[in-house]
Formats: sequence, C-alpha cells, structure tokens
Amino acid sequence: MTAEFPTAVHALVYLAHTARITPSGELAENICTNPARVRKILAKLAHAGLVQVFEGRASGYHCQENGRDITLCQVAQALGEVPVGVSWRPGDVDKNCLVSSGMADAMDGVYEALNEVCFGKLAEITIGQISDTLLLPPPAATT
Repeated sequence: MTAEFPTAVHALVYLAHTARITPSGELAENICTNPARVRKILAKLAHAGLVQVFEGRASGYHCQENGRDITLCQVAQALGEVPVGVSWRPGDVDKNCLVSSGMADAMDGVYEALNEVCFGKLAEITIGQISDTLLLPPPAATT
C-alpha cells in the first residue's frame, strides 16, 4: 500500500467525526500534509461515492451519510490499492531453469493469497471502529 491509504483513512475518520463540510486546508492541517494531496486522494474517494464534494464559497468535503460504516476494504478499493504488491518480479520465464522460469508466477500466487486475506480483514474494519479506538465522542447533533 502507499501513503494514500492512511491519509484517506485519517480524512474519513475526521470527516465522519466532524459531520460537516470540511475544507481541504483543514483536513490537510489535521493530517499533517498539504491540501493538494488531500484533494487528490479525496477525489478518488468521491469518485467511489465515499465522500461528497462541495464547490463554491462553502467548498469542502463531507462523508457519506453512513460514513462510520465505510470499511477499510472500500477505502483501499477506491484508491486502487492492494495490500501486498511488488513492482519487480524475480527470474526469467525464458530461462532454461525451472526455478528461474517459474518463480515470478509462484510469488504472484503468494501475493494473491496474501491480498485475499488482507482484503478480508480490511472488510471487517470500519471507519467507526477506527474512530472508536481514538475514544472520540460522537459529533454534536445539528439542529
């Protein structure tokens, strides 16, 4: 996974906790990153329907109505992330050696199995559960 994943989770916890339209600058300050990075990541979450984008004078982001129920698996999928991935594959399929010619495919099978387990675990964890581990009181009711 890349750093986009914890950034997105942090943003969603903050949005679900505040339960209001929040500008990217405020999110960036809380996450300790820059607003452009936040906007890039939240655009992916908006495309997946996990957040709403508001433009104009009161621009910002708002978590979907049931934001606490968003799973970490949904977040990872919205970002196009996989828990275990590599950019280099060992061996060479054209080598006359069973180890060298088969190692990349064997490792791909290992990564696939690990990702299946990881996505299963991520599907069990919600934004609300992350929020609860921080001992955050529920947002104040709006009238």
